[in-house]
Amino acid sequence: MSESGLVVVDKAGGMTSHDVVSRVRRLAGTRKVGHAGTLDPMATGVLVLGVNRATRLLGHLMLTEKAYDATIRLGVATSTDDAEGEVTATVATDGLDEVQVRAAAAEFVGDLLQVPTTVSAIKVDGKRAYQRARDGEQVELKARPVTVHELVVHAVRGDELDVSVRCSSGTYIRAIARDLGARLGVGGHLTSLRRTAVGPYALADARTLDELGDEFAMMPIAAAARAAFVSVDLDERQAGDVRVGRAIDVDLAGLSAVFAPDGEFLALYEPKDGRARPVAVFTG
Repeated sequence: MSESGLVVVDKAGGMTSHDVVSRVRRLAGTRKVGHAGTLDPMATGVLVLGVNRATRLLGHLMLTEKAYDATIRLGVATSTDDAEGEVTATVATDGLDEVQVRAAAAEFVGDLLQVPTTVSAIKVDGKRAYQRARDGEQVELKARPVTVHELVVHAVRGDELDVSVRCSSGTYIRAIARDLGARLGVGGHLTSLRRTAVGPYALADARTLDELGDEFAMMPIAAAARAAFVSVDLDERQAGDVRVGRAIDVDLAGLSAVFAPDGEFLALYEPKDGRARPVAVFTG
């Protein structure tokens, strides 16, 4: 298969993101498959994969916002901040009421400094944090700026709460569970996580691996680019300049996908020094 595009997978629980990539490589008949941001094995939901030339879109898609549905359990802290870790502390939650829980959750909306979970894929001196933790090393990660655009508490059921989160890339929902529990003085961890969207790609666009095995479906690279970026249609002369990576005189509001008159996706361009200049060219 020589076509390029995106495959939006509804990942099942218990699989790594690499497991999904391996399966899609077989289905697509190409080794050139990558993903835009991992999902933990425990998590389910939207995993965006690029095939062939579309793998070069993935780095730009990783910067976009994401949305999740999650369940948080209060009163129990774990070594991984989720249900797969060892219990490190248990505290009674009898003293909490729903008003307290909702008020504390509201404090996690906005621009935050978040310490990533210890078992994250962040590299520390060239080695993944989760690998250092598995090797018994003490891992201390620095707080990083993240943005939580929205955190909606749908239900509080005793010591469990169901939430939806819309956030910037790089936000750890496990860390929100941990920090919310700490804020309430009882500890907490994530018991389920389902990613419902990555940028414009949502569960409605996603297919399970079984469904893809029955009928392999890929979003063409031009449609994927139009969905994710501001689109600009060029004339033939401009398109010719773009094909060889030249700057062009087009007003752009920011990073934009530019297209030939026949609809072919050519490149990502951005405004710089008064002209539109290439970020990544996808032709040739």
